[in-house]
Amino acid sequence: MESLDLQLIHALEIDGRAPLRRIASALGVSDQMIARHYARLHETAGLRVVGRLNPRPVGQSVWILRLICVPSASLGLARALAERSDTRWVQLASGGTEIISHLAVHSDQDRDTLLMNTIPASRRVTSVSAHRLLRLFKGGPTGWAGPASVLSREAAAALAPPYPSPDAQSPPVVLTALDHVLLAALARDGRTPYAALAAEARCHESTVRRRIAHLRGSGALFFALDLDERTLGNQVRTALWMSVRPSRLAAVGAALADHPEVVYAAATTGRTNLLASVLCPDDEHLYSYLTDRVGTLDGVDVVESAPVMRTVKRVGAVARTGHGGLRPERPGT
Repeated sequence: MESLDLQLIHALEIDGRAPLRRIASALGVSDQMIARHYARLHETAGLRVVGRLNPRPVGQSVWILRLICVPSASLGLARALAERSDTRWVQLASGGTEIISHLAVHSDQDRDTLLMNTIPASRRVTSVSAHRLLRLFKGGPTGWAGPASVLSREAAAALAPPYPSPDAQSPPVVLTALDHVLLAALARDGRTPYAALAAEARCHESTVRRRIAHLRGSGALFFALDLDERTLGNQVRTALWMSVRPSRLAAVGAALADHPEVVYAAATTGRTNLLASVLCPDDEHLYSYLTDRVGTLDGVDVVESAPVMRTVKRVGAVARTGHGGLRPERPGT
């Protein structure tokens, strides 16, 4: 991948809604050149920006689901989960017998409907475990640039949005009817122009600008970069389910957050209490990472690795496939 491509990816990680003109200025290239590189990455790597709700400021809780199922049914089940509006990062792991998914819900009833009724109704699921997310160390609102962290400190500062970090503590946010319209549009394309958002919401553009600024300033809205990480040279994604002594959990989580291989790390409930997702260029790198980096962290008692075979859903929506599995949600539910 070209250096300018990596710089553009890093710039969009910093602020997914930054105008291409401002990015071009920060990188010292022409507007037309940045536009060409953006269009090419969109076509070849699926690059896009997605507007996302930050769960806790809007009263949501996050659960990490781990389903063990019959191999012949796993892909259909994963696709059906991916079609739900309340799921993120649906992945097939462990040779296709395991599904890992993130579920963001507003109420216990929403969670229980899926975990106690919908999933158990399928005989193809042989085991279900649900881990409540307690503390996010890396990922989600904090973002990840990995090998794309190539911008100078000055360029990164010039692109930083004038909002507090989405993971900062803030009062609860009550979403309005306008917010739901805007969030639905931004979930499809986080770079939708303000004028187009205003037309869809049937209100003034100034109103849209103020509302999005409020949501970003309160930490309720952030913009995530969605792309095929294999284009960055990272071919091996692995989920690490770790058992860490409680007294060392914060320290281990902070240490993992500093590792460039780690794209996600969170403390959870359950038999394992820390989940990390890592990207490595090959198996040898993964071996060295596990033995030399993870294995030396004080407090880590057990590490279970689950190679990710396929990512069915990243941060955005997926197209309906017509394959069987769990019954997807009806629109509006």
